[in-house]
Amino acid sequence: MSQYDVAIIGAGIAGASIASEIADQCSVVMLEAEDQPGYHSTGRSAAFWTETYGGPQVQPLTTASYQFLNDPKPAFSETSFLKKRRAINIARSDERHLVDAFIAEFAGSGVAMTPWTRKEIIEVMPNLKTNWDHAVYEPDCCDIDVAGLHMAYLRDVKRKGAALLCRARAEKITRKNAAWVIDTGGETVHAKQIINAAGAWAAEVATLAGALPIDIQPMRRTMVQLNTDPLSSPDMPLVVALDGSFYFKPEAGGSYWLSPHDETPVPAGDVAPEEWDVALAIDRFQSIMDVEIRSVNRKWAGLRSFAPDRLPIYGFDPQQQDFFWFAGQGGFGIQTAPAAAKLAKSIFLDAEREPSVQSLDAGLYGPARFAR
Repeated sequence: MSQYDVAIIGAGIAGASIASEIADQCSVVMLEAEDQPGYHSTGRSAAFWTETYGGPQVQPLTTASYQFLNDPKPAFSETSFLKKRRAINIARSDERHLVDAFIAEFAGSGVAMTPWTRKEIIEVMPNLKTNWDHAVYEPDCCDIDVAGLHMAYLRDVKRKGAALLCRARAEKITRKNAAWVIDTGGETVHAKQIINAAGAWAAEVATLAGALPIDIQPMRRTMVQLNTDPLSSPDMPLVVALDGSFYFKPEAGGSYWLSPHDETPVPAGDVAPEEWDVALAIDRFQSIMDVEIRSVNRKWAGLRSFAPDRLPIYGFDPQQQDFFWFAGQGGFGIQTAPAAAKLAKSIFLDAEREPSVQSLDAGLYGPARFAR
């Protein structure tokens, strides 16, 4: 039997980031169900940082994470986690209204964006087909070193004395003597508080603990890597369809990563790509790019978990004492990780906020919104 101040269930980017923020002020154990942390969502990310992804209520978290990701403190990482990519949010000839709506949605946010004509688009996408004439350009979009960021958090957690238990799935959670008792099948862990960072399994963990039944739905997202003729240009921006039907970007060696932007509700588990979704991704890619597809190098799927309103959940459960939500981070959990963890730390420890998250509206993300 082990005793800790805090048990964090899940050691992906959510669990690792919040552990990094609090482990110097309390004893922490991370309980990871798999053989290694980050196996599901974190390890299968599309790996980009763009401020508009997730919508205007997620954007402040993304923007507030930039400084940490771009210029981390030397003790955390000696190198940046970001590399300039740029993004084009693109629309067909008859979809100018999508450009106008997109710009209006982020008006006043401070996000850098510029409407582009076809002439400007084809300068960076020379193989663009003829019926794509409108776009919104985002100059600040970056690639993220997801593995590097996750490993830096895990190193920091270890340096601060936190424990990591793998193959430790929470099977039973009870209360005893004003503390939590978590049975993992192989070990029993006692903790004064629980942080639910279980990603796709967050709703199941909440049920085990008798917390608010928030319907966090895992969604399957498909990714495909292609070789084409001609090859991709390494300087090409991330390309996102304004109608939500695809995104793609170049990858090292001249290939492309692409997704049909699918969101298929699935049970939490180890997901694999469906051939239909792979075919859909390729078809949508061919609808915009005049290139020959030579081969499919790789295909995979990952989980993205959403609360009913598609906003993350940070805060103490309104009906279960000492149970803290840090879940529902959709497909934006990597790019918002630094700000989300710092905001959650201030709530969890009832501490003063750091300047980077001072202006964030914590009430927007609180679990109590689902108890009304």
